[in-house]
Amino acid sequence: MSQRDEKNNHYLLNNWKPENPQFWENKGKGIARRNLWISVACLLLAFCVWMLFSAVTVNLNKVGFNFTTDQLFLLTALPSLSGAILRVPYSFMVPIFGGRYWTVLSTVILIIPCVWLGFAIQNVATPYWVFITIALLCGFAGANFASSMGNISFFFPKAKQGSALGINGGLGNLGVSVMQLVAPLVVFLPIFAFLGVHGVTQEDGSTMWLTNAAWIWAPLLLLATIAAWFGMNDIASSKASIADQLPVLGRMHTWILALLYLATFGSFIGFSAGFAMLAKTQFPDVNILKLAFFGPFLGALARSFGGVISDKLGGVRVTLINFICMAIFSALIFLTLPGGGSPGNFTTFYLVFMGLFLTAGLGSGSTFQMIAVIFRRITIERVKAKGGSDEQAQQEAVTDTAAALGFISAIGAVGGFFIPKAFGTSLAMTGSPVGAMKIFLVFYIVCVVVTWFVYGRRKEKYHE
Repeated sequence: MSQRDEKNNHYLLNNWKPENPQFWENKGKGIARRNLWISVACLLLAFCVWMLFSAVTVNLNKVGFNFTTDQLFLLTALPSLSGAILRVPYSFMVPIFGGRYWTVLSTVILIIPCVWLGFAIQNVATPYWVFITIALLCGFAGANFASSMGNISFFFPKAKQGSALGINGGLGNLGVSVMQLVAPLVVFLPIFAFLGVHGVTQEDGSTMWLTNAAWIWAPLLLLATIAAWFGMNDIASSKASIADQLPVLGRMHTWILALLYLATFGSFIGFSAGFAMLAKTQFPDVNILKLAFFGPFLGALARSFGGVISDKLGGVRVTLINFICMAIFSALIFLTLPGGGSPGNFTTFYLVFMGLFLTAGLGSGSTFQMIAVIFRRITIERVKAKGGSDEQAQQEAVTDTAAALGFISAIGAVGGFFIPKAFGTSLAMTGSPVGAMKIFLVFYIVCVVVTWFVYGRRKEKYHE
């Protein structure tokens, strides 16, 4: 891999200096933007695959399967569990293999769970364990976020990283909304009938081709792979071994920021996975599939905005205010749910949840900006304290920041498993999601306190 790139300067960038203003304006900016937009396309499709089960599970029983509510919630949660675990090794892959090669490989393999799921849906005798296996394979799509964000951080100067990471993560996250918007539409069209895909007649007389929800992404993934192969670059200075990256795991800030990111991105991806099933259990008369896409759409756009305003106002300030808002919205949810003789209010429930999606997305962008700023600063200070040069400090800062972004993103993805599983468990035990929401509310309050105590009081050190 590296030998071939060394012979082809079109793909390998040997002298990458984004912090140099003249280099950035004359050459770097164009290359960085091209890599960013291809990365966005690949990551958006990865999120479509990662959250595929959130749209498929609500329809499985409609095409002949007979799974329980708890089983369906588990299927929506499992891709986030495997994705979170896989993000740990994925976070180290770009400095080892290079961003271009890893983007190509990690994108093309996502065709496998899409194709397999399509076949599994067509056979109502398919056992539950097969769906569990496919759900876990969809987690590879979620792992792409760690390597993608780490890769993009190498291309941009410090002053632009919040915006670049916000765009990559935010528009990538948009894949959740795109999937939840596209899937309910394509399942009623005979797109793959020429391949022998059979539809299932529904109670209203319509025909559902649920396989389409999985197969529609395969050709798009192939196109994105080709674009990454011919349009992306590797950066020679980004090369580092796992041993070079592991020390970041021993730093206190890694774990504190992972906690904050779990509360923001973990909430975004967890609510994205579980919202449709939750709304269906609480308000069964509402066709939630026509509305479920809007929450992830808001959150994804808010993430991009969160990175931009954090570059201007400071990530710590934005994150702190955001956690306060998340706690308020979580408390308001209790007033909208059915219970105690009240039928609940779907409109209010939906609007409050949109507020949670919005703030979860915004906080995802602001916490990632904090990671980039804080790790760059502490690494540069550490290297210079040991007598290292400015160049050494900058290079180690870039490597440490990329490793931290990847690992912390792995912790954040755990929320995608915990939230829908907590909803499923709470409903199974009490018949209500209130128990789960109480846990989330307390967690957001804890994050308000941690953000203020660790970072908010030290404005001169952590605000940038």
